[in-house]
Amino acid sequence: DTEARRALSVEVRGDTLALVEHAIESERHALSAFFAHTLTEREGAGFLRYGPGGFYRPHRDRGRLPSWPDAERRRIAVVIFLNDGFSGGALRLFGDEGTRDIVPREGTLAAFSAVTLHEVVPVIDGTRDTVVDWFY
Repeated sequence: DTEARRALSVEVRGDTLALVEHAIESERHALSAFFAHTLTEREGAGFLRYGPGGFYRPHRDRGRLPSWPDAERRRIAVVIFLNDGFSGGALRLFGDEGTRDIVPREGTLAAFSAVTLHEVVPVIDGTRDTVVDWFY
């Protein structure tokens, strides 16, 4: 649905995927401690590219969807910013304390509860590349 999201899913080589999977897995203990939650499986890394005008309207990553039963198992969302040098494209989190924009910086990992309402604000110029994953 291009009214909800304008982004491309990118396929990567197996060695790149293995490297990213290992990097995310290496953060399991720290994320588990920070969120005080035992984390079990992961959904698996996905690679997203947002070009100029790309966005993702406000949504939650955890939900009950008959077409995607594992969405209900999601506990912690992980976003890794692969690049910077573009404008726009902030990760906006909506919470009880207000709205917080996370400005993408290459190499930054952002993690939050999968029930947190969030969005990707439109990319104005350039390309925003990210890795996304979810711990169950």
